[in-house]
Amino acid sequence: MPKRSRKQAEDFAETAFRVFQETIGERKPIQPAPEKDPAAVALGRRGGLKGGKARAAKLSSEERVESARKAAQARWAKDKEE
Repeated sequence: MPKRSRKQAEDFAETAFRVFQETIGERKPIQPAPEKDPAAVALGRRGGLKGGKARAAKLSSEERVESARKAAQARWAKDKEE
């Protein structure tokens, strides 16, 4: 499966039209993304670090085995695609 990007790529005509609009002043240039809040990043990371362990603790032995089997099949399938 191809990786998804958050932003669709523009084709040549769309890029040219956007540059033209910016040049004549009908459209403002695209601003760079604002910096991320360090506190929010730290909080998200903290939750992400304990999430996998908490989920694994809730799973039964059979569920863990099934999850591992599914992950292994996905890894092997990825090698065959390339």
